[in-house]
Amino acid sequence: MELLQSADFWIGLIKIVWINIILSGDNAVVIALAARSLPPHQQKQAIFWGSGAAVVLRIALTVVAAKLLELSFLQIIGGCLLLWIGLQLMADGDEEEESSGTHSGLMTAVRTILIADLVMSLDNVIAVAAAAHGNMVLLILGLAISIPLVIFGSTLMIKLMERFPVIVLLGAGLIGWVGGETIASDASLHDFATAHPSLHYVAAALGAAFVIGVGKLMQLRSQRQAAA
Repeated sequence: MELLQSADFWIGLIKIVWINIILSGDNAVVIALAARSLPPHQQKQAIFWGSGAAVVLRIALTVVAAKLLELSFLQIIGGCLLLWIGLQLMADGDEEEESSGTHSGLMTAVRTILIADLVMSLDNVIAVAAAAHGNMVLLILGLAISIPLVIFGSTLMIKLMERFPVIVLLGAGLIGWVGGETIASDASLHDFATAHPSLHYVAAALGAAFVIGVGKLMQLRSQRQAAA
């Protein structure tokens, strides 16, 4: 009870929730892209389980995130994973998969959400941990509150994607952008990145261009095969 009566506790909680609102936009896009090809009832399940599991994963990741970011090549691997996920999400949106209404389709969407959120959250959790100042109760509570925020954002994004298909392309480009940034942020490139401040922007732009360009080529090839 003393904890709940502390002004520092509530200030810290507000900070964590606000950080999650700001940083969860790209995660909501990933969840929406992964779930949009599922039937409506499975979309809700994928968003709920994907968002909930992702937040639990963030809590566990917070404990070791700072150390993980010091490992060479980890973010390069993570960034390449995001580029691959971006390509897969573009390809999935162009194909009418028979399995999209099955349990395997739901599990595939949840798995995609978890992998993408794990990679994209490495930097985010450090900001959340800093706001919590080592208070695990505050950290867990703040992240738990962020679940409905991510769910709402993902549900809204799915509706927007159905109405404006170009958002799918922009969302895939965003994933590529984050993937490029992640690669450029790797510990092994720290000295080079310090000497060349523009590296992050160049890598991010190349990542977005790669996902959109290669994704479009994959879609064209898929359309030609379907026509043949």
